[in-house]
Amino acid sequence: MTRLKKKYQEEVAPALMKKFGYKSPMQIPRIEKIVINVGCGDTKDNAKALDSVVNDITTITGQKAVVTKAKKSVANFKLREGMSVGVKVTLRQDRMWDFLDKFLNIALPRVRDFRGINPNSFDGRGNYAIGIKEQLIFPEIEYDKIDKIRGMNIVICTTAKTDEEARELLSLIGAPFVQNQ
Repeated sequence: MTRLKKKYQEEVAPALMKKFGYKSPMQIPRIEKIVINVGCGDTKDNAKALDSVVNDITTITGQKAVVTKAKKSVANFKLREGMSVGVKVTLRQDRMWDFLDKFLNIALPRVRDFRGINPNSFDGRGNYAIGIKEQLIFPEIEYDKIDKIRGMNIVICTTAKTDEEARELLSLIGAPFVQNQ
């Protein structure tokens, strides 16, 4: 069992149950999945760039990345329906907990001038989204072997009904939210 999953079961879940007064353990918010998405529109000219993005995301997450295709043609972007426009990975179960542990405790502190993550990036239904500017913050990525610095979107999907419940869940797990001055 992963370290973060064990912490959730032993400390976080009972604390949430006590704070919000749930009647059933099934009401306790939990993390359902983590979706990592990298948009790479410049790969329409260079197919090898898409392979390097897939390799980077696969290395970071430990799970094979899926190439996403354009659903519609957009003439202004020189984009045709069916062209490869990005890469995504959906993590669940143990891989999700491993990634979250690595992301919160190793990768985020490596961000330049890091003071914490925005506590207002919830969507109203308990899901948290964060954008990362470069993939170099992950220890698996070697600086010499990347062709281009790329950003990514990381969405943490929870079963929480409100943003307050989700914020409490993530802060108890160890998410470094910025404190209001």
